[in-house]
Parts: sequence; structure tokens; C-alpha cells
Amino acid sequence: MVQKTPNSIGYVELVYAIQHQLSFGSVRNASGEFIHSDLQALAIAAKNAGGSPSQPPASITNATGKGAYPIATFTWLLLPQQTDDSAKRMALVELLRWVLTAGQKESSALGYAPLPRDLAERVLHSLPNSPELLQDF
Repeated sequence: MVQKTPNSIGYVELVYAIQHQLSFGSVRNASGEFIHSDLQALAIAAKNAGGSPSQPPASITNATGKGAYPIATFTWLLLPQQTDDSAKRMALVELLRWVLTAGQKESSALGYAPLPRDLAERVLHSLPNSPELLQDF
């Protein structure tokens, strides 16, 4: 609809814009630069997002740093707080392990920037290692 409406502005995910050959402009970031969205600019935003060893960053929106695209976010997974099915719990943990390791190699082909290695490792190390620990996961 935005594409068909003269002088209109809208927002879509980068992958959608690329796949549908939509025009899109640059956006000023926290460093005052006008940045055109691409996987590298998204990766820079994720890398500069901060956080701590025990607490990954919650947001990469308006991340600081040269080349960081400001309108970006992580893709989030919502998981049940509890489940009585230990097989499902283990399957979820194994899926998350794959996402944070080998799955990162698939990101770019799908139009997403992989997580910075240190961030993926921090989240990976926060996963429980035994089925007993999964009850509160």
C-alpha cells in the first residue's frame, strides 16, 4: 500500500524490502551519521549494543558507534517458563544450542545478521546443561 501511495513513508523489515525491491532511505544514527540499512550495519549495531557478561543487551535500537544502523532489534524467542515434558525441554535447549552455534551460519542467507560471537557465546553459556536444571528454564 505504501508503494502505491504517492509521497508515503512506511516501515518493513529489511529482508522484505530487499526481496520486493523497495526503495529505502538512510537514517541518522546516534553518532550523527546517515546509515543505509544492510547486514553489516545491523551487525555493527548488535556488536556495539553492550550488555554485560551475565546480562546480554536487551536492545540494539539506536546503538552507538560508527556505521551502526539505529532502527534494529534482535529476533526474540518466547519460551514457556515451565513444562512437565522433559523431552520437550531437552528439544528446546538443543534447538537453542543449534540457533546459537551452527544456525548462525544460516543467518546471512536468510537476510539476517548473525549475532556477534561473544553475544551468542554468552547466551549459549546461560543455557542449562542437565535435564534437572531445565525445570525452571
